Amino acid sequence: MRILHTADWHLGRTLEGRSRLREQEQFLDELVSIVEEEKIDAVLMAGDVFDSVNPPAAAEQLFYEGIARLSNGGRRPVVVIAGNHDHPDRLAAASRLAASHSITLLGLPTIRGQEIYIPTCGETLLLAALPYPSESRLAQLLAAENDEKLLRKKYDEKVKEIFTVMNQQFRHDTVNIAMSHLYVAGGEPSDSERPIEVGGAYTVSAHCFPDQAQYVALGHLHRPQNVKQAAMPARYSGSPLAYSFSEVGYTKSVTIVDVHPQKEANVSELPLSCGRPLAKWKATEGLAQVYRWLEEGKDRNAWIDLEIYVEHSLTLEEIHRLRKSYDGFIYIRPHFLTKQQAVQEEREHTPIEVLFQRFYEKQTGGAKPTEELVRMFLELLADEDEDGDEA
Repeated sequence: MRILHTADWHLGRTLEGRSRLREQEQFLDELVSIVEEEKIDAVLMAGDVFDSVNPPAAAEQLFYEGIARLSNGGRRPVVVIAGNHDHPDRLAAASRLAASHSITLLGLPTIRGQEIYIPTCGETLLLAALPYPSESRLAQLLAAENDEKLLRKKYDEKVKEIFTVMNQQFRHDTVNIAMSHLYVAGGEPSDSERPIEVGGAYTVSAHCFPDQAQYVALGHLHRPQNVKQAAMPARYSGSPLAYSFSEVGYTKSVTIVDVHPQKEANVSELPLSCGRPLAKWKATEGLAQVYRWLEEGKDRNAWIDLEIYVEHSLTLEEIHRLRKSYDGFIYIRPHFLTKQQAVQEEREHTPIEVLFQRFYEKQTGGAKPTEELVRMFLELLADEDEDGDEA
């Protein structure tokens, strides 16, 4: 069985007001191509389909069209769970209609594993799928079980208990996978995730995973990474696009899992090429350096966080000209040089004879030094350097 694991699409998300919808369309086009070329048997989406509980209509349309294409007319099962950004009821509202296309939409936590027959490989997937388990959602689930003792346990113990129940449903003749949208202790976050943990209350340990799972598919952290503390292969597939400048340099990818009943999973990473990259520019030489980079085609097509060294505030005209020159500037942040810094920068980058000429003009009210005077100054300076070396 070949499984593709993806997560954290955040459809509808913008970057400081700039739409990313076109890039998200490119991602879904690329994803559809991948599942066809790699002969994927099932697709698992581990939460945060949307960026908000009330996504724009264009984002919802993109999602439903995308999963329909992924399912290939019901021949490829697709399972989607809600993340902390998704409205669980809204995500699952179309679950009955989606089921007719072999698409499973899960909004709220459940203790029932999903048994899914995979026709292309003739094997059965048993999926311990746990949508984002907020404390309130867990309370509703556990209250329905009338287990007050569980209700009083710590958050990670509640999560572990749910996985334990689903672990008992795993069989030797099935491919056994767990999936959830969680923050596992030890994971490396980025600025683009909005926290789902408060003081550790919403953080779980890797020991909560069902011990019979052959692989754990996770969502929430946007940087692709393995969970090193887990007893089995467990991984965050990461987001398909970079959503903050803290993700500059991240390689975006999806995860492919080759696994058969009672066999160890083989996990591989497949890089993505979609979307505009994010880049940080630090223009220590001012505006001229920025325009030179633009002419050279530096980071062509990227979204850019520009830090520019200036002695005075940029005028509205200068800012407008920059943005008109390139539409990818997200931030234009001036770094103001103090008078002392400006003098130091000038001394470091200006020839000493030029500095002497400027000093002479200032002291004489505008008179220019002769070439012979400049030569004598340089000879004296050289003599002093030699004396200093001998000392």
